[in-house]
Amino acid sequence: MKESYITTAIPYVNGNPHLGHAMDYLLADTLRRYMMSMGYNVRLQAGTDEHGSKIFKKAAELGIPTQEFVDQNAKKFQDFIHSLGAEYTDFVRTTDADHERRCQAIWTKLSDHIYKDSYEGWYCEGCESFVTDKEYEDNSGVCPDHKKPYTKLSEENYYLRISDFKENIRKAIESDELKITPTFRKKEFLNLLKDMPDVSISRPKEQVEWGVAVPGDEAQVMYVWIDALANYITVLGYPDKDISDSWPAHTQVVGKDILRFHAGIWPAMLMGLGLPLPHNLLAHGFITVNGEKMSKSIGNVVDPQEILAKHGLTPFRYYFLRHASTTDDSDFTWDKYEASYNELANDLGNLIQRLATLCKKNDVTVDYKFVEPAFDHDFRARMDKYEFNFAFDILWEEIGKLNKHIDAEKPWALAKTDPEKAKKVLADTVVRLLTVNDYLKLFLPDTAEQISDIFTGTIEPPATPLFPKN
Repeated sequence: MKESYITTAIPYVNGNPHLGHAMDYLLADTLRRYMMSMGYNVRLQAGTDEHGSKIFKKAAELGIPTQEFVDQNAKKFQDFIHSLGAEYTDFVRTTDADHERRCQAIWTKLSDHIYKDSYEGWYCEGCESFVTDKEYEDNSGVCPDHKKPYTKLSEENYYLRISDFKENIRKAIESDELKITPTFRKKEFLNLLKDMPDVSISRPKEQVEWGVAVPGDEAQVMYVWIDALANYITVLGYPDKDISDSWPAHTQVVGKDILRFHAGIWPAMLMGLGLPLPHNLLAHGFITVNGEKMSKSIGNVVDPQEILAKHGLTPFRYYFLRHASTTDDSDFTWDKYEASYNELANDLGNLIQRLATLCKKNDVTVDYKFVEPAFDHDFRARMDKYEFNFAFDILWEEIGKLNKHIDAEKPWALAKTDPEKAKKVLADTVVRLLTVNDYLKLFLPDTAEQISDIFTGTIEPPATPLFPKN
């Protein structure tokens, strides 16, 4: 069986899961299901980023031990992933003893590309990231994501010499050896790469107490990049064992805000280790609310758990996989969400209810065998380009055609004059629905299973509508 590996960005556990995390998991889960449908054995990684000053300070504010704090929040994210109907095979926590030990081994392997130097410059505690003077000037001294002024720091750190790899990274991205989707993000990053400096990969322990010790220097702890980015391979067992069955990853799913780290620092680390680059980086956009970026200060943060509680899992997956773009920013409003739910109920819910009712009334049974439909080529072309929302649109067009077909054929009237023809019309419609359903299960697995159960064997309409009207 063919092997494949998909990764998700590990979230920082100083807060609760948000809609950006949900997009990571939904997109990765959909891709996993798609590749499994083509016969791949797919490993999907998830995890949590648990070191750093923000974690330590937050735990202190709450008055609980730091390890207890990250244990609680790691479980929140695991529970959140399950609540989305997403399934992973591997979960990594950066406080795992194996991960920490493997990170130290990776540091040692990269030692020819690491040097120690003094730094004086600008730092964002929210991003846990240093910025160049140009970024400081472009942003007028304020982090655009956290709306807080940068802090001037002067300290001695270790650096990863990005300059050792910059030209090879550029060639890999330009040639699509490391393919970035969408293309405009690729162009943005290549412009950024030109001025990308060597990157700080440690902090003094007196500044950041909660972290992995730098090998040979107990006064320093690893900074987020070596610790966090390495998770994609430490979870596979690197460097303790050969990971070539799974690595290089087929796709790494990231938010657009962390693409530059995954397209710049991460390839440098891999090149320094002598490992191949991932094949694809899929960068998704942000979910805005009423046209604005979500912000605690604005007070427009929408909790994904609140959305899930409104109508359940399938409407959530339907909205964010069909009505949110796979690669661009997308807007969420409660009005849009209610409209999406009604669309789901009217188009698919009603189709299932009336088709099953008509089949039962006319004693229709179906012997279903999958036959590749005409839309298969277009669907796969969209999926292969990570245009999941457009692929979903293709399925919804087919569902619309089925509704129109029933309206045009009027099997309820036909049953009075030609019962056998009415049975054939209904049986053919069920076969077409089950064919669409074989693709729908990539996006809405729970509902697809319900549809299969309803129309396999003795057809029984659901006792209650799958998507009850408000």
